Amino acid sequence: MTEKEAANLERLIKEIVRPEDLGAIVDNIGVDNGFSAVYTSNAAMHTGFIQVGLRPEHRVGSYEYIRQIKKRMAAEMPELTPFFSTGSLVDAVVSMGAPAPIDVQVVGANLETDNRVAQDIASKLQGSPVIADVFMPQDLDYPSLRVDVDRLHAAKLGFTEREVLTNVITSLTSNQMIAPNLWIDPRNGNNYFLTVQYPEAQIRSIQDLRSIPLHADGVAKPTRLDMIANIERIKAPTEVDHYQIRRKLDIYARPASENLGAAADYVRNVIAHEEIPGNVNVAIRGSAEAMSASFRSFAIGLTLSVVLLYLILVAQFRSFMDPFLILLALPPAISGVLIALVLTGKTLNVMSLMGVVMLAGISMSNSILIVEFAHHLKMEGRSVSEAIIESCRVRLRPILMTSLATIIGLMPMAMKLGEGSESYAPLARALIGGLLTSVLFTVFLVPAGFSLAYRNRPAR
Repeated sequence: MTEKEAANLERLIKEIVRPEDLGAIVDNIGVDNGFSAVYTSNAAMHTGFIQVGLRPEHRVGSYEYIRQIKKRMAAEMPELTPFFSTGSLVDAVVSMGAPAPIDVQVVGANLETDNRVAQDIASKLQGSPVIADVFMPQDLDYPSLRVDVDRLHAAKLGFTEREVLTNVITSLTSNQMIAPNLWIDPRNGNNYFLTVQYPEAQIRSIQDLRSIPLHADGVAKPTRLDMIANIERIKAPTEVDHYQIRRKLDIYARPASENLGAAADYVRNVIAHEEIPGNVNVAIRGSAEAMSASFRSFAIGLTLSVVLLYLILVAQFRSFMDPFLILLALPPAISGVLIALVLTGKTLNVMSLMGVVMLAGISMSNSILIVEFAHHLKMEGRSVSEAIIESCRVRLRPILMTSLATIIGLMPMAMKLGEGSESYAPLARALIGGLLTSVLFTVFLVPAGFSLAYRNRPAR
């Protein structure tokens, strides 16, 4: 059934994605009982994922294709629960290995209680306009079998629990995981696993499982499994995940746009208004957590850098007032960054914050040119007004040359020209907006501050 649904979905994808844009499609369906299950994110037989690779020269963006496929799936395949991911290695690293930027983890001692809390949170996230997809990889109602071994009766027949488990695993899959044995081909040196396995079609029902013959060391005749164990049907989790030793349930959420902060704020608001039992903890992991940590680190780093810069300027100018005048160019530059991001539809992210750090150095250098030259003219006997006017007139050309050269050099990056320039567009646009306002205010705000600070001071 899962294979059939995957084939239908693959056909739908080929109808939507243009042939000149489509590179490759890879399907991964269900879970293999062998060692290869380690390399798949599928939780059970009814789950699977399809990887779609676009050509480097594709004309339509990935998010547009995701929107079209999601719309068609809702109309033609409503029985499926989809979750879309970009599949980027960088996103996976930033998200701490999670397939989604927002990973809400519900941790507690009781899986039933944890699942109830997780289901409530997921249902509230699905109706949000800022959340595109919501997915819970763990199910607690997967049909399973429990083999309860009567240890006392098994010991009387010469069996241990380990030997019973070894026989059951060998009959259902193979003994590759519990008793690995390698054979090296002497002709080519290749390694091969030697395994013992029942025919695949031999265990078809519980009755077949009950009649499995058990063998052990020191036991001459085999014993049926149902003679020393009770087999019953239960509902069990498809997978049990842990974070820092504790069991957890995940809620994957994908933002509807590039604004990860708005989606993370909505998730936090939902969690804050959720009635969570005292023994259950809910935390947000993934890119949202990394973004919050980056913002906090950036705030601390920017504050320390401004303080360090101020102290260096104090030592250089031998004044507490001049560094303050130089720093007057920083607030207008930051306001220009915010205006540029709003006008271009970009968000305040790690790249734009890197642009703010670079902007601070450029805007400070422009202020230093004016303040340093004004002091030089005052030492020659000029008045404060004459010194600051002459300083602005003389230093305007190097300030404009530096700023315009930087702005023109950043224009291709800001316009997303070139491969991979989309990631650096926020940095370029933040720098351009900050430099435009910084140049405009530096030649007015810094001279005005200099005039107010030194107009009543005697010349040295």
